Amino acid sequence: MAGTPPPSGPVPAEWWERLAARLIEALVFGVFYYILFIALWGIFRTVGMSEMFGGRLPGVFSWAVAGAAYACYDWLAHSRRGRTFGKAIMRIRLEPRDLPSRSLLKRALVYPAPVMLMGIPVVNLVAGMLLFGVGLLILIDKPLERGPHDRLAGTQVVKDLR
Repeated sequence: MAGTPPPSGPVPAEWWERLAARLIEALVFGVFYYILFIALWGIFRTVGMSEMFGGRLPGVFSWAVAGAAYACYDWLAHSRRGRTFGKAIMRIRLEPRDLPSRSLLKRALVYPAPVMLMGIPVVNLVAGMLLFGVGLLILIDKPLERGPHDRLAGTQVVKDLR
């Protein structure tokens, strides 16, 4: 009885594995955002700026800093190890591993960099739709399940079978 041959090449990560990895990271960066928001709210309130822009200034700054930190982290982690801590927990990684840092920066600027815009009213709707669209395109792209950020950088998220 002949079995099916093992897949040749890397096995693409499932959509739910990628989502779980991003959710794990979002929890950590969400905590960072709230700590930053509370600190900035206190600072802006102390210097009399808490009511600027309808009281939204601490939120705008917090989203911008947390989003920029997340994008930088994403870029650095993929540049150094080929994965973020969420991907490591889910046992998935980027392929190929030896990409130039510039390609990975493009990838990070398409996703997750739009998180920086989430604090700006109206613009946050566009940023949210962009992030939702990236996730939707990953689901639609069969069998490789690559998003626009993967296509731009020439990457694929695969299972780490080691």
